[in-house]
Amino acid sequence: MGKLLPILMLLVGVGAGIGAGLVLAPAEEPHAEEGESHAEAGGEDHGEEDHAEDKDAKDHGEDAAKPAAKKPKPEKKADDGHGEGEEVSTTEFVKINNQFVVPVVASGRVEALVVLTLSLETALGLREVVYNREPKLRDAFLQVLFDHSNMGGFQGAFTRSNNLDILRGALLDVAQREFGYDVLNVLIVDIARQDV
Repeated sequence: MGKLLPILMLLVGVGAGIGAGLVLAPAEEPHAEEGESHAEAGGEDHGEEDHAEDKDAKDHGEDAAKPAAKKPKPEKKADDGHGEGEEVSTTEFVKINNQFVVPVVASGRVEALVVLTLSLETALGLREVVYNREPKLRDAFLQVLFDHSNMGGFQGAFTRSNNLDILRGALLDVAQREFGYDVLNVLIVDIARQDV
C-alpha cells in the first residue's frame, strides 16, 4: 500500500493536469474564421482543403498536436488609415550629447560631483535646431544645475521625486525660453553622485 499511494497520486495529478489543459486550451475560432474567409473568397473547395490539412495533421500523431497546444501569438493589426494600427508619434526625444558634471560645494571645498545625462522631449522636426544651438542650451542648463547645487539640491536624498521635479521644472523653463513651447519635457536619463 505504501508503494501504491505515490503512483496513485501521480496518476491523479497527471489526469488533473490533462483535464485542466483541455478545459483551458484556447478555442479554435481563428482557424474557423480562416476557413470561412477562404470559403467566401473561392467557394467550398478551399474549405475541403482545410479539412484535408486537419486530417493530415491528425495522421502525424502527437507531434502535430503539440503546436496546437501552444498559446496563439497576438495578431498584428494592419493600419487601415483609421488609427487602429500603430500610433503615429508627434514627439521625438533629443539626447544632449555630453553629460553634465556639477560640483557640490560645502565649506568652501568640493565635496562631491554629480553627473547627469539629459534628453529633451520635443515636437517633431526640432532635433536639428536643438543640436545647432546646443552650446547655448548647455550653458543655460549648467547655470540651472549650479544654482540647484548651491541651494543644496544635491545634498542628502537628492533623488527624491520632489527634488527632481523642481530641477526638471527649472530645466524645462530654460529650454522653453530657448526653443519655445515645442519643448515638452526635460528628462533626467542618468544621475549619479560621487563623493570626493
